[in-house]
Amino acid sequence: METILLNNGKTLPLEGFGVFQIADQTLCQQAVLEALQEGYRLIDTAASYFNEEAVGRALRTSGLPRDEVFVTTKVWVQDFGEVKTRDAVLRSLEKLGLEYIDMVLLHQQMGDYYGAWRALEALVQEGIIGTIGVSNFYPDRLADLCCNAAIPPAVNQIECHPFYQRRYDLQVMKNLGVVPMAWGPLAEGGHGIWTHPTLEAIGKKHGKTNAQVALRFNTQRGVVVIPKTTHRTRMAENLAIFDFTLDQEDLSAIEALDTGHTEIIDHLNIDTVTFLNHYRIHD
Repeated sequence: METILLNNGKTLPLEGFGVFQIADQTLCQQAVLEALQEGYRLIDTAASYFNEEAVGRALRTSGLPRDEVFVTTKVWVQDFGEVKTRDAVLRSLEKLGLEYIDMVLLHQQMGDYYGAWRALEALVQEGIIGTIGVSNFYPDRLADLCCNAAIPPAVNQIECHPFYQRRYDLQVMKNLGVVPMAWGPLAEGGHGIWTHPTLEAIGKKHGKTNAQVALRFNTQRGVVVIPKTTHRTRMAENLAIFDFTLDQEDLSAIEALDTGHTEIIDHLNIDTVTFLNHYRIHD
């Protein structure tokens, strides 16, 4: 496993295991346990995924020392604000069954995220959170937060894959010292990714699958990936990406696949913004 250095001096694995859309508690617990057994040491969940309890149980069942696994969760928009965010993190802490959370992200660039950020900064000072960051922040909002925060975000988790490469976003993050983390690194199965001829040709050249090529493309750019699967064989496959290197010919071919836009969720769309602001994960 390769790692990347964060702006607070901590290191993060370049590949982790995501649990988005695994709402079934039993299935999620089993998937996380198997991922840990396969060698994953970064687990990414969120309050809005409704599976933090399952992640915590899997971690305890694994028998791994707590300091060997980097656990990330996220605060939802509904809970943004100094008081509400503090309460939300403490709820997540209880659901996970942990003494501390390695990293907490603000899930969207909406609502009172400045109040929420101040709450996260205070929780870092108290030792309840180790690292703080954001998710789905576009360059202007990320730069604004970095200019005004006492503790700058260490990570920005965004959609990022061969068909939506976010080159400008990545350059801004590099300039700001923020590490990019890719959700949907396999485009959530879109764009015919499993059989795409360009990825397939590159894969044959290296003895790798389309998925492995797509994941390696991001990690070579310094982007952390968190692919999700409930199939153990694919967990192992997704992890086997650090024994080959894409050359410039490969990279140029993949760069040509960039559409420059999302086909999953557009956070700049007014209807999307309205929906996410009104979406409730608890009473």
